[in-house]
Amino acid sequence: MPTYAYRCSVCGHSFDVHQSFSDAALTQCPQCAGLLRKVFSTPAVTFKGSGFYLNDSKSGSSTAS
Repeated sequence: MPTYAYRCSVCGHSFDVHQSFSDAALTQCPQCAGLLRKVFSTPAVTFKGSGFYLNDSKSGSSTAS
């Protein structure tokens, strides 16, 4: 189940919630009843193995000419 981060636009309270994809987004702050917004962040992605430019483009030694 994915974890979603929310932040209240009124009081600034932020928290994380485990929700199913089919669950409706939360809209009301549990502290002040203000408007909640989802906080989007960059995912932590690691490219391992061959087939990725990041891994395949590295050379053993580099020389500057």
